[in-house]
Amino acid sequence: MTIAELMPPAAEPITLAEVKAHLRLDASDEDTLLAGLMRAAREHLEGQTGLVLIARTFRLYLDDWPEARVIQIARGPVQTIETVTVYDASGAPVEVDATGYVLDGTARPARLVLPARPATERALNGIEIDFTAGFGENGAEVPDTLKRALLLHVAAMYELRGVLSLDDQPGAVPQGYDRLVAPYAMRRL
Repeated sequence: MTIAELMPPAAEPITLAEVKAHLRLDASDEDTLLAGLMRAAREHLEGQTGLVLIARTFRLYLDDWPEARVIQIARGPVQTIETVTVYDASGAPVEVDATGYVLDGTARPARLVLPARPATERALNGIEIDFTAGFGENGAEVPDTLKRALLLHVAAMYELRGVLSLDDQPGAVPQGYDRLVAPYAMRRL
């Protein structure tokens, strides 16, 4: 199972104004750096939790249908299933009629049951499920504790701006960050 992002987020969950207020900055000469740190903090949090903070489209690739009828989607919250595609013997994509699917998009991981599961002729990545995941189109729907964690993380990375380049971030996770993110972290046995 592989998940690929098809479209980057249209916005970040925290705004540049919120970051500058948190850091008590008035000048705009470091706005580009701050935007990069905001992106790095979001990517780190999403990677750590499996959450998608700002809504966007992803593609889940499967080699075959799971033996159980339930398809697990590791990124969430899943809002909608856009398309389900399999491949025929000639390698051409065939869109599956997903009418009547059942989605539990808020579960962690999200769960999907399709009414039909047609065979695919492609050995690897023969099933593609396009879905939209995220809390919303902007930061208004993102939980406040996650936004607070992002602000703390951006501040910690900003302190290291002379030591680490933007490409080497995140260089530090601030004290208290783990406690803010813990309720959203995926637990595995």
